[in-house]
Amino acid sequence: MKRGRLPLTALRSFEAAGRLENITKAAEELFVSQAAVSRQVRELEAILGQKLFVRQHRRIRLTQAGSTLLGVLTDGFDRMEDCLKLLSASHETTVLTVSVEPGFAAMWLVQNLADFRNRHPAIDVNVDADGRLIEFRSGDAELAIRFSEAKSKWPRTQARRLYDIHLAPVASPELLKKIGHPRHPADLLQFTLLHEEDRIIWRDWFAAAQVEHDPIQHGPLFADGGLVMQAMLDGQGIGILDKRLVAREVANGRLVQLFDVPFQFGTYWLVARNLSKLSPAGADFASWLTTRLGPGT
Repeated sequence: MKRGRLPLTALRSFEAAGRLENITKAAEELFVSQAAVSRQVRELEAILGQKLFVRQHRRIRLTQAGSTLLGVLTDGFDRMEDCLKLLSASHETTVLTVSVEPGFAAMWLVQNLADFRNRHPAIDVNVDADGRLIEFRSGDAELAIRFSEAKSKWPRTQARRLYDIHLAPVASPELLKKIGHPRHPADLLQFTLLHEEDRIIWRDWFAAAQVEHDPIQHGPLFADGGLVMQAMLDGQGIGILDKRLVAREVANGRLVQLFDVPFQFGTYWLVARNLSKLSPAGADFASWLTTRLGPGT
């Protein structure tokens, strides 16, 4: 098929539907109707003379031909988008969007952004505090900071390890004045424990501290570490958080670390579609973040 007759709209619709494996999500990304995406895909299948999807109840699955075409299209569209970003960067793009785990954003990034602004005053960072996966496409963030217990790779992205997370129980000095300072890890079971998302982290920490206990079924639950820290500062209970993220609060006396039981729980990663092809602003931020999170910071 000659280049001038390529069905670009149909190819774009198919690429989005195939990459997302969902017609509805493809329509949302392209700002068109589901019917429009379905029609474009059918027209492309008619041009090629073969099926690109197997339609199943409420889902679609790529055929072998569809999988082959999708690989070429996704790579091609990504390369075109990268080129456009580089060209637009020459116009001195100053807004950099970074998708960040909410707890990391609240407890570390916001506190340290002044240093980045002092070093790079021409770059405004748009902090998108959202832990959901993103596709790094137009309108999305260029960089993401993600937590994972074990995962180190995400589809169609590159990831760079920032640091391994070591957790410790912490509490406000005001609370400790009321309840007394626990002398042994097992003493913590007598007090209100604050939980992030679920009660698994405390369970695993007590196991690392060699404390036998019944299943923990009490204590308020919070969506992220930033909320846990706010509850701790308010004296609502004892939390267990990343030692690095609470280091400033511990240093200034607003929080007290209770025990130093060796306990690693996951890793923070810097994620992008291609870490070697970041915009100048993205490269500056990635370099600053890696340096700022060096040993002991």
